[in-house]
Amino acid sequence: MDLIYLDNNATTRPDPRVVEAMTPFLTQWYGNPSSVHRFGQHSRQGIDAARGQVSQLIGCGESELMFTGGGTEAINTAIRGLLQARSPRKRVVTSAVEHSATRELCQQLAREGAQVVEIGVDRTGALDMDQLMAHLDGDTALVTLLWANNETGVLFPIPEIAQLCRRQKIPFHCDGTQAVGKIPVQVSQIQLDAMSFASHKFHGPKGVGGLFIRRGIRLRPLIIGGPQERNRRGGTENVPGIVGMGKAAEIARESLPLMDNVALLRDRLEQGILNIIPQTSVNGRTDQRLPNTTNIAFHRLEAEAILLLLSEQNIAASAGAACSSGSLEPSHVLRAMRIDDRIAHGAIRFSLSRYSTQEQIDQMLQLLPTLIQRLRSVLPVGI
Repeated sequence: MDLIYLDNNATTRPDPRVVEAMTPFLTQWYGNPSSVHRFGQHSRQGIDAARGQVSQLIGCGESELMFTGGGTEAINTAIRGLLQARSPRKRVVTSAVEHSATRELCQQLAREGAQVVEIGVDRTGALDMDQLMAHLDGDTALVTLLWANNETGVLFPIPEIAQLCRRQKIPFHCDGTQAVGKIPVQVSQIQLDAMSFASHKFHGPKGVGGLFIRRGIRLRPLIIGGPQERNRRGGTENVPGIVGMGKAAEIARESLPLMDNVALLRDRLEQGILNIIPQTSVNGRTDQRLPNTTNIAFHRLEAEAILLLLSEQNIAASAGAACSSGSLEPSHVLRAMRIDDRIAHGAIRFSLSRYSTQEQIDQMLQLLPTLIQRLRSVLPVGI
């Protein structure tokens, strides 16, 4: 059977038009964009064009966008840079359900002397806004929160949070990695201070990311060693990757209306599973979430066993963040939501894209009940 790829929150298929745009900069126009000769300046022009394309996707000025080596680097640059600029303040406010790029960085910052406050969520994954507001005071160096949860798809009220931080004059960094390209994102309209994101989440290449920094925000560079990116990130630019990210951003902006159809396919899959397979439930609120994501628990089963059987049928899904795979423990996201372990152990994330089809969803719904019945007959988790 052809591949049914339902792991698009881990990474996406590069759009063929993206690959086509990148190829000349790998084979023909390979000059260094810092060189003054015409050959090198052709690479510079490719970067400049990409900066315009990505800026249009997220709604910022071109001078407010810097390219990075990925979303994780962008997150590290933003959080460390903002924290250093706000010295002697040491409090970092984040949430209990962040991606490991933020979570592990904050743990490291705590070892270095920062005071890290994790805001909790309820059983649906909604942020505790009262707890957040209680920590928005003059002692807080910055707030860093994700826009869309990578495991459940649940959306935080980022526009509202941005306004709260702005009133208290606290810098606000948003991890927009799962949001950009899936929902409308206009950083200037909602007055974000910084936002990180990654190309490969919206059908661009891996190894390239973006960081929006609002004009006027002080930010110390993380990587030093050259004048690139307006002295904000040293090192020769990844020209093919940046050009590919630009093309992916242009296509993503044009394709946003297609996400309505993606949501319909997600709902078809979700409702089909809930109606056909007993002892299943959705993790996370369903009224405020990404259009492509559902996290479904198969009670009293192990997610790893389900994923292995799906993989044998050439179906790709996930038990959560790809960066955290390999752990047999329920994810920290589901633990923070206080999901019972007997439910959390069997949680599978299905994440669709504009390449997903109804035929693929219907094939899934034909195969999955038999696989789950087979597992429940031989590998039930103890009650």
